[in-house]
Amino acid sequence: MTDLDSRNFFTDPELVANPYGYFDHLRAQCPVHPEPHHDVMMITGYREAIEVYNDNYGFSACNTVSGPFPGFPVPLEGEDISGLIAEHRHKLPMSDQLPTMDPPAHTDHRSLLMRLITPKRLSENEEFMWRLADRQLDTFIEQGQCEFIRDFAQPFALLVVADLLGVPDDDRDNFTQQLLHRPDDHGIGSTDEHAMAHNPLEFLYSQFSGYIEDRRANPRDDVLTGLATATFPDGSTPEVLDAVRIAANLFAAGTETTVRLLSTMLFFLAEDAELQSRIRGDRSLIDNFVEEALRVESPIKGDFRLAQRPVTVGGVDLAAGTTVMLLNGAANRDPEQFPDPHTLDIERDNARSHLAFGRGIHTCPGAPLARAEARVSLNRILDRMADIAISDDVHGAPGERRFVYVPTYILRGLAFLGLEFTPAGAVPQ
Repeated sequence: MTDLDSRNFFTDPELVANPYGYFDHLRAQCPVHPEPHHDVMMITGYREAIEVYNDNYGFSACNTVSGPFPGFPVPLEGEDISGLIAEHRHKLPMSDQLPTMDPPAHTDHRSLLMRLITPKRLSENEEFMWRLADRQLDTFIEQGQCEFIRDFAQPFALLVVADLLGVPDDDRDNFTQQLLHRPDDHGIGSTDEHAMAHNPLEFLYSQFSGYIEDRRANPRDDVLTGLATATFPDGSTPEVLDAVRIAANLFAAGTETTVRLLSTMLFFLAEDAELQSRIRGDRSLIDNFVEEALRVESPIKGDFRLAQRPVTVGGVDLAAGTTVMLLNGAANRDPEQFPDPHTLDIERDNARSHLAFGRGIHTCPGAPLARAEARVSLNRILDRMADIAISDDVHGAPGERRFVYVPTYILRGLAFLGLEFTPAGAVPQ
């Protein structure tokens, strides 16, 4: 037994900072391997993860959020526990949100979402992104420094989704005030109890309930009316709350993961002057850089499933009731799929085959949106910020850097990122 065998993935702060050695250790033993503390089977192999993602008969997504703490008694016996899942589903965290749903409810609710994220709407939204990126950069560009997550990534990601959903201009300041956490202290190990206690879903449910009810009573030629009048595939009209859940899911999931992606890209550029120079000189490299950033530092570290019937994954038999964790961050560094997996290679030819957005019916519907946000942001940042570097004052000198990562076993990303740069001139025309 090694030290890694005894580590508790779900509570160990050292594994929050750097989980990749642990992932490699698990995969070397078996791509489907038990975590000893919480009766969870850890899926670290790329092929094995895809097996689970694509098996909606064998696995339920009901525990996507609750993970190793299912919230109801799950016996590891019997041939089918789908009835037990149905009985307790309403008690589980975020059971009304799309990621935790199974077919047919998932099919119906995802259809509502996809009516919002159309190519036409995404194109209109991207036009807004270019203006927004410049507007956000204007708030700090002359200072020559920023805390990137607070000053750019969070407000940018939130306002992009607000525009996509048609939140009225007059209400957008209220959204940023209610949904953005802006701590005064970005020091190592700082916490904010108010932010942890705040539930953004309550605000979103209240706002969008009002929007949907108003647009159903008084239709307009706007995006919110489209959301209010969308129907399920069978032609039935959703309850107001069903439409509200779709909007809330976009805010809750889309903004958080995009913030992590943007900060990861800037971290890589700021720490590697050669990489920054290459991408500045050839913007065609940006698209693949985005994919490699997603692969190397997946914003979602892992996702959960509950076996609702006996299944076999990677040659390993799993009983009904088994909790599995699909470790995207491990699968995306599986050397059988990605040679030299721990190296960021912006010319990697299969970078886009990563699992950062999941796979199967639960593939992130906002993936095209996140990619566009990353591409637009990076182009504008490179236009207007030269010589981007990590702030020594915030993170320490090279070789002695200190970075804080979001302290969860699901999300992967920096809690804050201090940058220094040279303002590069006026807004490009």
